[in-house]
Amino acid sequence: QNPKSFDKLYLNMVRAGEASGAMEIILDRLASFMEKASRIAGKVKSAMIYPIVILSLATLALIGMMIFIVPNFAKIFQDLLGPKEPLPGITQGLIFVSKTLVSGWYYYVGGVVAIIVLYKIIVSFKYGKWGRDWLVYNMPIFGDIVSKTAISRFGRTLGTLMSSGVPVLGALAIVRETSGNEVVATAIQKVHDAVRDGDGIAKPLGDTKIFPEMVISMVEVGEETGKLPEMLDKIANTYDEEVDN
Repeated sequence: QNPKSFDKLYLNMVRAGEASGAMEIILDRLASFMEKASRIAGKVKSAMIYPIVILSLATLALIGMMIFIVPNFAKIFQDLLGPKEPLPGITQGLIFVSKTLVSGWYYYVGGVVAIIVLYKIIVSFKYGKWGRDWLVYNMPIFGDIVSKTAISRFGRTLGTLMSSGVPVLGALAIVRETSGNEVVATAIQKVHDAVRDGDGIAKPLGDTKIFPEMVISMVEVGEETGKLPEMLDKIANTYDEEVDN
């Protein structure tokens, strides 16, 4: 009755613990899972603080230069060249931006507000969220971190649920809801539908083109040996290390 404090993953694992009579084991696994997830999230956030601060200061410095320094240089350049000789095109463009920042700053503020509102409207729709997450997933450098984090979460969540006695279809449905990325959620939904129709997990995972070959091979080995939860945990550990690096 407290969904803000306990999400679907927590709820379904506790439900599995009640059904199997192994509540203490389930809660211990749940605690380990949440600690690892929190540790990774904390590392990503702490790693992002420095570049965000630097980028923010650089932006402020650039705006300050455009407002206070460039107008003075514009006067100097015009005095040196005289009224008949025009300034280079790039310089004229820079001066134009500087003038509009000084005299029409409200246009820029309005533009930023409009972009934020438009973004909120777009991501309120399912396809808008998918498009945003696709762009993030395919970004250089950052996209690699996002994809590896998503794969790690997939492996850790699915492995924890299956080892806790949650049926594979129910586990995949929970993993889809807790993926945090619409691209990954769509891929997991396709895997869920294929498993429901009688397929294994490895082949539909490969068909999504989201998961690397190594993940698919390890899942295939896990299915063949009957040790899929353990293999999923190994996948999560491997990608956690890559995210750390």
